[in-house]
Amino acid sequence: MLGLAADRLRDDMNRLLSFLFHQGILDEQFLQLQQLQDETSPNFVSEVVNIYFHESEKLLRNLRSLLMDREFSDYNKMGIHLNQFMGSSSSIGAKRIRNVCLAFRAASDQNNRAGCLSALEVLEHEYCFLKNKLHELFQIQQQRVLAAGVRYPMQH
Repeated sequence: MLGLAADRLRDDMNRLLSFLFHQGILDEQFLQLQQLQDETSPNFVSEVVNIYFHESEKLLRNLRSLLMDREFSDYNKMGIHLNQFMGSSSSIGAKRIRNVCLAFRAASDQNNRAGCLSALEVLEHEYCFLKNKLHELFQIQQQRVLAAGVRYPMQH
């Protein structure tokens, strides 16, 4: 019975991953990240992604506070935050977020405040969507591990 549940959960994981790739939300970098996970680090991907989420929330707050400042004019500072966001998004395979950052960066390079505000709204939306979908993926993965009755190597 446990094997059937684990198979069903694996299918759910594969469907969700397929959706995320088909929609351009993730790219092959996410698969490369998954390949680094093994028995010695069974939570590697979720740990890396959680660090990404933590850092991204700081970057989003910084970007929003820069744009909400009435006297804002430091587009170079915004560009630094966007470069960090693009780099970390690329490293986990968050393709759509990286692409939104590129558009945001183009608006920033043109000192286009309205374009930056619009891009920030899209960025925050895409970020929340990605975060929800990856949390869903990790929950399914945890359920699958439990359903499969994974046994960890005994320590000697």
